[in-house]
Amino acid sequence: MNGVTTVAYLMSGVLFIRSLGGLSKQETAARGNLYGMLGMALAVAVAGVTWFMTGAGAVGPGMALLIGSVVVGGAVGVVLARRVEMTGMPELVAILHSFVGLAAVLVGISSYLAPRSEHAAVAGGGAAHVVAMVEIWVGVAVGALTFTGSIIAWAKLRGTLSGKPLLLPGRHLLNAGIAAGIIGLAVPFVNASGPGQGLIWLLLMTVLAGALGIHLVMAIGGADMPVVVSLLNSYSGWAAAAAGFVLANDLLIVTGALVGASGAILSIIMCRAMNRSILNVVFGGFGTGDVKPSEGPRSGEVRELSVDETAARLRTAKSVIIVPGYGMAVARAQNAVQELTRALREQGVTVRFAIHPVAGRLPGHMNVLLAEAGVPYDVVLEMEHINHDFTSTDAVLVIGANDIVNPGALDDASSPIYGMPVLEVWKSKLVVVLKRGMAAGYAGVDNPLFLLDNTRMLFGDARKSIEALLTAVRK
Repeated sequence: MNGVTTVAYLMSGVLFIRSLGGLSKQETAARGNLYGMLGMALAVAVAGVTWFMTGAGAVGPGMALLIGSVVVGGAVGVVLARRVEMTGMPELVAILHSFVGLAAVLVGISSYLAPRSEHAAVAGGGAAHVVAMVEIWVGVAVGALTFTGSIIAWAKLRGTLSGKPLLLPGRHLLNAGIAAGIIGLAVPFVNASGPGQGLIWLLLMTVLAGALGIHLVMAIGGADMPVVVSLLNSYSGWAAAAAGFVLANDLLIVTGALVGASGAILSIIMCRAMNRSILNVVFGGFGTGDVKPSEGPRSGEVRELSVDETAARLRTAKSVIIVPGYGMAVARAQNAVQELTRALREQGVTVRFAIHPVAGRLPGHMNVLLAEAGVPYDVVLEMEHINHDFTSTDAVLVIGANDIVNPGALDDASSPIYGMPVLEVWKSKLVVVLKRGMAAGYAGVDNPLFLLDNTRMLFGDARKSIEALLTAVRK
């Protein structure tokens, strides 16, 4: 049976790797999702069969509890996946990460209190005992940090908590102190004399790790939230891998390592695109306490443009670039945007999309929305591939975006987003910004773009404005 299980786990691991490969491109993302689902279904099935065949899962309360948990968990997942809108996807991802962290905590604590036969070293001594205890300690610590950090991220993405960073005095020393406490408490835990005697240290460390997760994410501003989601994805992977070591489950170790590594790589890529270091984001708000206060509001006035005037400028333009933001997702305007794109292209206008790495609330948010609406992949370009084209662009439509088109990120040292590369839309001949009002973006930063001479505002719901533009363009 062990040989069959090993082969099945190997197949699941291969499917997970194929899944990550498929998800790296929009064209193969659906196939990647399919590979992932097949791999997970195979892993769950083999784990259940193995548990039953070893006698641990003989028909009885244990088996009924396992089957009931799988059915209930699967049903909840199906309902959430079917009901959630794309605007709510970031919150769903964050809350799912918290479940992984909580599972790692529960696995670690339960394995310490009632070790399996494979982990008899937990109650023994020597080097094997130390290794087993460290595995539990690390698994619970990473799991607790992931759990509470993901809950805070969920609350921020949902709007329950403010997107502004919470910058406590001496926050870095506080983080260092908590981390030192987590490491220090491992000594009495490992040296506990009898089974269960170290539980108090384990629980105390869990509280400290949970507090660290809260403080780390609370100190991260709204502009960095897509990176935070990616980081939490990485944390959840390492938590799963740690749980795999505790349970001696090779597939859980491999899968967790894949998720952890891919999430870390994505986070680093996004940080480089934002001109930030990974430490800047991990230790949220790093350096922002040294930012000079703003010198005051910039001069200029807000100028509006009507739907008909905007449509006329679009029809006569040779090149148009559309910059989507979270406001497009909230208004569910992606289908109307696709129709407008098709109408303009039919009239000979070159239309492309400019995607910022942190547009939306999670990595690839805008790409998924546009793909869902049927926008051709070849006209959706990342920031580094299109930023130099704004100088030769006749018109830019900024739909519900704010921080990612803020010129203050380049020339205002007092701005919290200073140094972050942005889409330089103001270099085009005309910028039309579609917004509900003049409210600041998710990072809480005012945008001087709205006051520039070549910027015009088109206020209102994004979908209704785009639909009105589509009607006017087709006249």
